[in-house]
Amino acid sequence: MNPFDDPSFDAWSRTALADHLRRHPVDATFIGVHDHDHRLPDVSPDGLIATLDSMKSHLSGGRDTAAGDRDGANGDRDSAGGDRDAVVGGSLVDLDRRLVRGFLASRIWEYQSGHVSANPSVHVGDAVFGLMGPLLTRFGSMDERLDSVAARLAEIPRFFAGARELLEPNAEGAPMWRPGDEGGPVHGSALPAAWIRRAIRECTAGVRFVEVGLERVDGDAGPLAWPASLRSDAADAFRSFRRFLERDVLPTGSDDVACGPEAFQMYLRGGHFLTRSADDIVAYARDEMVRTRNWLESAAPGYGAATPEEVMAGLADLHPTPDGYLTRYGDTWEAMRAVADERELITWPDFPIDYVERPGWAREAAPALYFLSYRSPSAVHRPGTHHYLLAPLDPSASSDDQRAFLRANNDSVIKLNHVVHHGGIGHHVQNWHAFRSRSLVGRIAAVDCASRIAMFCGGTMAEGWSCYATDLMAEAGGCTESEQFAAHAGRVRMCARAIVDVELHHGRMSLAEAAAFYEREAGMSPAAADGEAVKNSMFPGAALMYLVGTDMIHELRRDLLGALGDAFELRSFHDAFLSYGSVPVALVADEMRRRARAGLPLGAPEQVSV
Repeated sequence: MNPFDDPSFDAWSRTALADHLRRHPVDATFIGVHDHDHRLPDVSPDGLIATLDSMKSHLSGGRDTAAGDRDGANGDRDSAGGDRDAVVGGSLVDLDRRLVRGFLASRIWEYQSGHVSANPSVHVGDAVFGLMGPLLTRFGSMDERLDSVAARLAEIPRFFAGARELLEPNAEGAPMWRPGDEGGPVHGSALPAAWIRRAIRECTAGVRFVEVGLERVDGDAGPLAWPASLRSDAADAFRSFRRFLERDVLPTGSDDVACGPEAFQMYLRGGHFLTRSADDIVAYARDEMVRTRNWLESAAPGYGAATPEEVMAGLADLHPTPDGYLTRYGDTWEAMRAVADERELITWPDFPIDYVERPGWAREAAPALYFLSYRSPSAVHRPGTHHYLLAPLDPSASSDDQRAFLRANNDSVIKLNHVVHHGGIGHHVQNWHAFRSRSLVGRIAAVDCASRIAMFCGGTMAEGWSCYATDLMAEAGGCTESEQFAAHAGRVRMCARAIVDVELHHGRMSLAEAAAFYEREAGMSPAAADGEAVKNSMFPGAALMYLVGTDMIHELRRDLLGALGDAFELRSFHDAFLSYGSVPVALVADEMRRRARAGLPLGAPEQVSV
């Protein structure tokens, strides 16, 4: 059953989220609600004002829900989440209401401030992935999917006309749109130049997909005969919007990307439900970075290397042959599942991964897009086997280029990133458990959409669990000693992300300084460092969830082991933890500790402390 039609979930939460999906149809496609597959969102000023009004109306209604929902009964005191200890002994209905209220509050800020609503990259992402979504989610027959693509192609000129009206700069270079009755420019000043440049690259990718990629998609009966003007009009709309960004918007672009301390606190408290301050988090991340780097440097000689970089370079030499590149992924997936089963780490679902090459229709456009190899399956109407889309090895490339490709996709990267973190015990297994959650938010929050996951509150669970899963597999003997070293090196990057997230959005680090920090401290290439910094700037609070989520899970496990002693079972702990779905780790940890103290089963019940 479509969860938005399921009366066992809270009616207010279902109504608010169903309205959100109606106004964000690309998100709906990826979640698996296909009623809106023929539409793109209305990002014109009038469309965004209507969306703002709708969110405010739902949020106001959410404060007047049942008496048992104590946060709602306290009116404005906690409309964005607030103190997570304020409600004790609530229900999963209360949990969903609270998470939806936090979601609406953050989205209202994003629309009123323009930090997301006036970001041209977000809009281009909706346009491109609006077209790709029906193909990626694999719902229905190919002809049905292509009907949805055709309907959205026809919408592209209208969509970009609205975006252009929204972003037209005034004399000061700021977008002219005013968010309803709030007054003031959308972003307070000119738009960040880095966001504009990213959107320009994505427009070029959109043209490539429309003109080249769609030629490589066949219908059920073979090649399609697209109406003559359908693709050309859409491609022209991408080009026209790109010219508008280049000529009218980019020249006035700014370097200001910070959301500010108040908004960042909103994300921490009303999204992740953390009680720690941003300054505490960044101090902890800096200490952990120093500690981890010291360990790497002291351990490197034990691996026959003078430096950590030499150890990592040695791992790059261990890679598949060109003929064995594709099969190495599936073989490693089976091996990791065997380790998990043998060591009784978790209930591994009957939900296989098929590692396949990225489809031909995506290859021209994907490098410039937020095109994920592992994109979360839809929460609703998902295929029985999930496709993991790998960058293809070009058989016509020179031997040197093939070797460089295989070194970059070496055995360690395949195991730690593509299997353990994403396609195996990490994201894929967590998603399967989430799709069975009794929380509506828990089912859908971590589904990957056009530019980010569906709901911010799913982040510490999705990324925290997947990073914890890497530690878990190393602990269980699934990784070689060198791969365990690489996992430790990955923790440096997690710490760096948390540091940049806080410092960038508090105005203590510029975008250029953030990129330089990633190069210097995390060993990223210049291109990767710049891309990571720009992404961090677009979505405040999203980069710290890796470190914070991971370490909260480790802390919870230690606490419950101490509390339960011999009664603690690792698989039972993991199954219980994941049963809550993609909701903040902080709330799950509070509830599981409460239940352990009370001698109750640890898994998600009808009654939870939220």
